[in-house]
Amino acid sequence: CHYSNEARVVGSIPCLTQCSESDVVTLSPALPSQSGRVAIVTGATRGMGLETARQLHRLGMHVIIGTNGPFRNNSFGFCGFIKYLRLSLIKVFVFLAEFIFLDLTSLKSIQQFTQNFKQRRLPLHVLVNNAGTMLVPERQTQDGFELHFGLNYLSHFLLTNLLLDVLKDSGKAGRCARIVNMSSATHYAGVIDMNDLNRSYSSHGAYSQSKLALVLFTYCLQEQLTSAGAQVTVNAVDPGMVDTALYDNLWTLAQMLKKPVAKILFRTPAEGASTAVFAAVSSQMEGVGGVYLYNGEKTRSAEISYDSDLQIQLWKRSCQVVGLQ
Repeated sequence: CHYSNEARVVGSIPCLTQCSESDVVTLSPALPSQSGRVAIVTGATRGMGLETARQLHRLGMHVIIGTNGPFRNNSFGFCGFIKYLRLSLIKVFVFLAEFIFLDLTSLKSIQQFTQNFKQRRLPLHVLVNNAGTMLVPERQTQDGFELHFGLNYLSHFLLTNLLLDVLKDSGKAGRCARIVNMSSATHYAGVIDMNDLNRSYSSHGAYSQSKLALVLFTYCLQEQLTSAGAQVTVNAVDPGMVDTALYDNLWTLAQMLKKPVAKILFRTPAEGASTAVFAAVSSQMEGVGGVYLYNGEKTRSAEISYDSDLQIQLWKRSCQVVGLQ
């Protein structure tokens, strides 16, 4: 099947869409070919993550999906090519990606994943920190962190730092390596209490805190990369309201009310993914880092996210709890 990214536009963002066999691959200047480049996408077995991986693949990228899904019972390092077959009306879409076991609720699993990846001596041009959970009952990761904070933020903090040397080696002047952190508009309501990162539990508070932490992390990391002269950029992305399985944790009545509203107001996973893809490969984002993107536009994030002292405090505390020196 052939694809075009000129058929639809979400906001100001080109969005890859499925097309007929008679169409040909046409890449707009905004989304150049990614042939020969490598991407890692977390949480990409469904929803926006899957669509992000799918769109990067169509641009020519070798996509590696870190997941604890398909290979939950297999040893670390087991990887292979899997066909994703999806039937929609009379069309069958084939998507090839490489899957490597990664459990983001376990610091040990993250360390083993990065070791396994580095042993292959592949470059890494794009890292999309997409995996997340939302509004779940109070739970903890394997290492004792509140689940939202541990999975949404700390896991990606550690993963990014462990892969940073590969990203730096892969980025070149005029073609930087890129990191995309999936945040949310809920970060505007987020509060970071350095004395209580596991916080007195509220699912909404825990989720918004984790998304604010990702924005603080984004700005702090970009400052360090710029100071070091590294050819790597990092940006935070807000995909908007997207109809994904994240909303499955709503209580029953809320889910019933959400369904008709979602069809009208929510974006599809493919539309939500287009923002992450734009940040990951768009020519307009070359060399641009340390920004918060909504609809492909630079948008001002929460005022607290620009607090450099808080950014540094969170960075140091995060290094401490995940075991980074």
